[in-house]
Amino acid sequence: MLAYLPGFAPWIVAGVLTSFDWRWGALGGLVTGLLMMLNDRRRGVGFDALVLEISTLAYFVVIGAVALARPESSLADHTDVISFVWLGGTAWGSLVVWSPFTLGIAKRQTPREYWDTPGFLQFNNYVTSAWGAGFTFIAVSLAVAGAVDAPAWVGITAHVVGLVGPAVFTKVYPARVQARLMALAQQPPVRAVP
Repeated sequence: MLAYLPGFAPWIVAGVLTSFDWRWGALGGLVTGLLMMLNDRRRGVGFDALVLEISTLAYFVVIGAVALARPESSLADHTDVISFVWLGGTAWGSLVVWSPFTLGIAKRQTPREYWDTPGFLQFNNYVTSAWGAGFTFIAVSLAVAGAVDAPAWVGITAHVVGLVGPAVFTKVYPARVQARLMALAQQPPVRAVP
């Protein structure tokens, strides 16, 4: 689970700085994302493994351009919803193009001989779906909470549920898959009956 945390660092930086001014949030997210991308590229990480990072940079370029052009825009009050819509779109979009955004993270932790197996892609489809569901849940919850002027704890709860749920799934699901594979490997071979 902790392997996913660095990918969210630009969003965390932006969230903190946006509380002062959304222009600073966009700039902070962009700079953090750019530095992380450059570091990954220096370490030899391919662009195909940087789906989340590329999407993150695109988001902060777009939101930063809007924030600079129209600092008084009403969008400033909705960056929390917009950011989770963007993250959800990234997750679901990456599944549509058969490149789940979790592949890049998984490839950094998994031996190369597993990368091209159907099980590896399927595993990442499930994990990316969990994150997509979490991001979507947060976006919808925040939008509804904003529309009905719900108390702050509703948004906080949505963040916790929408991020902790996928994080727990990401931690538990690999162990279950590995246990299942080990159980299959320990079964005696089936003998053909003549």
